[in-house]
Amino acid sequence: MKLTFLGTGGVTAAPLPGCDCRACQRAQRNSAHARAACSALIEFGHERILLDAGLPLLASRFPPGTLTRILLTHYHMDHVQGLFALRWGVGAPIPVWGPPDPRGCDDLYKHPGLLDFRPALTPFVAHAFGELQVTPLPLQHSKLTHGYLFDWHGTRLAWLCDTCELPSDTADFLRGQPLDQLVIDCNDPPRAEPRNHNDVTRALAIAALLQPRQTWLTHLSHEMDNWLAENPLSEGVQPARDGQTLLCGAHWPVTV
Repeated sequence: MKLTFLGTGGVTAAPLPGCDCRACQRAQRNSAHARAACSALIEFGHERILLDAGLPLLASRFPPGTLTRILLTHYHMDHVQGLFALRWGVGAPIPVWGPPDPRGCDDLYKHPGLLDFRPALTPFVAHAFGELQVTPLPLQHSKLTHGYLFDWHGTRLAWLCDTCELPSDTADFLRGQPLDQLVIDCNDPPRAEPRNHNDVTRALAIAALLQPRQTWLTHLSHEMDNWLAENPLSEGVQPARDGQTLLCGAHWPVTV
């Protein structure tokens, strides 16, 4: 199984329009440092699962018939905006799972088009997506949000975004099992009172609690990129980058 980061940025990711900070100038000069909306693509066998749909040009990148499933963490616009064009394509319905948010986003439920919204998966229960086991995990955010634990033949990857710290039941669930890779919300540099997202202090505290073999920081703001330029991370913790791929199932994750 491989997971590719399609985007690793929050809503204030570099390059932020009109900003001349170092991170934004660097991203304007070199697109390799730019961050798109936080999302990923999971692939194995014939499966292509989109994890969140915030990329605005999603419909041109994934024409109908190229995605087997869509898995959403929540219904904030920066995680679903690509669905508004994708839904009007022509082709087979695409099954979509997300948390049990009765409001969803705008008129997605009323006019789903190709999107086949399925009943929400039960938290803390593993569900089979082909050979991949998917367990929803409640998170702490301003909108009902699920993270996910992916188990690929015993290799476990937790995707915990968007969140500010963890609910106690989710933390207790994850502490009870070995974790190979952790992808964690880290929107901000140290903050006295973070709101809807982890700052780096809280993201690293979660990593210390769960003890994964490798931690990837995602949903980064331009301010977080500026902080990273001055502050090295400890071994086993790295900021993810757009286009990076994790190959799961090997003894140690391989990145390309």
